[in-house]
Amino acid sequence: MLALRESPGYPAELAESLSVSRQSLSNHLACLRGCGLVVAVPEGRRVRYELADVRLAHALTDLLGVVLAVDPQACPDADEGCC
Repeated sequence: MLALRESPGYPAELAESLSVSRQSLSNHLACLRGCGLVVAVPEGRRVRYELADVRLAHALTDLLGVVLAVDPQACPDADEGCC
């Protein structure tokens, strides 16, 4: 979804840019499509995928901006990156 946040994409190109197999990407896109998060737009022989609603891009951007505070007592090894 983050890859589609900026612009629509095609499965082969998305798989390559994300360094995943086309099969794996296809499975993820099918799941996201089934959940109503992305839509498939036919373009001749190709299919372009995009977020189903522009508000999803805004929500993803907001989530990326969230900073989580780590309680050192709850995670004593936080300095080592365990959490």
